[in-house]
Amino acid sequence: MDNKTINGLIEFIDKTPTCFHAVENFSAMLDKSGFTRLFEDRKWDIKPGGKYYVCRNGSTIAAFVIPKKPFKSFMIAAAHSDSPSFKIKPAPEIAVDNKYVKLSVEKYGGMIISSWLDRPLSIAGRTAFRTPGGIEVKNVNIDRDLICIPSLAIHMDGGMNEGVKWNVRTHMPPLFGDYSSKGKFEELIASTAEIAQDKLLGYDLFLYNRDRGKIWGFNDEYFSCPRIDDLQCAYSAITGLINTADIETEAVRAAVIFDNEEVGSGSKQGARSTFLWDTLTRVNEELGGGRSDYISALASGFMLSADNAHAVHPNNPDKADPNNRPYMNDGVVIKYNANQRYVTDSVSEAIFKEICER
Repeated sequence: MDNKTINGLIEFIDKTPTCFHAVENFSAMLDKSGFTRLFEDRKWDIKPGGKYYVCRNGSTIAAFVIPKKPFKSFMIAAAHSDSPSFKIKPAPEIAVDNKYVKLSVEKYGGMIISSWLDRPLSIAGRTAFRTPGGIEVKNVNIDRDLICIPSLAIHMDGGMNEGVKWNVRTHMPPLFGDYSSKGKFEELIASTAEIAQDKLLGYDLFLYNRDRGKIWGFNDEYFSCPRIDDLQCAYSAITGLINTADIETEAVRAAVIFDNEEVGSGSKQGARSTFLWDTLTRVNEELGGGRSDYISALASGFMLSADNAHAVHPNNPDKADPNNRPYMNDGVVIKYNANQRYVTDSVSEAIFKEICER
């Protein structure tokens, strides 16, 4: 990728601390590009040649382009909006010796726990609150260096460099402030959401790394950034659809970004939910197709599931397969797994290689 593309990705990730902000920011991009938002609880009015998107839970989104001529297939790129993090527990404040206040958290997804230590962190996510018209939701981001998870000094544990078995409950609660911050957490969240504290009913809040992405290396050939798993692929799928929306084909082309991949995809907004099926069947029905047309379009289509892959590590080259050795900046990786954790087979591999060649 050129630096312009990477800087666009870094800028997007920098303003996208959670899955909720990912969908909010993707929605804004799609609105600006002439896509029409649809809602699952309302009737859809889809026309040939139209561009649309629909969201679920504020954390999953599907955008799609309808061809002007009758469609024959679905062509889909899928990625995910969530990233490993720590989620704030309800009633999170924990006082320590009447001197400190820390916050109770639980682990979300798979991560290297130690990488969260001694960094500038903050809190972002979604709030739910009471209004005269009913319950509403609003995304929040405390956009400042707010908290830190301090590591223990080597003087207090001489075995730190021999490895630590991390206990999230005891080792990872972030320091929120001195004792004067006691009782202030929900006040801060409500203030950030611009609502009265007594109206706050619930929240889905996560820690996020405040470090901004960087381009580095002798030739500026590498970049590092939080949350590239999987905002890198999600951003590429959405921007790819936007940039090619005016190309005419015989396929309904879609970019679908799911939530909760990091914890198994089993939620109402995950890849195992009805979201994609609901969306595609409604598109098919709106365009006058029956069940047989829908099955034929699926059978004639193709889905690309896009996520990050691990390159050969310069300090641990033995951890990679001896023959299949992906290196950074050497191109796209095609993932295989005999137990079907990745569903690539020889046919889909061949098709994807042809796409890349073209």
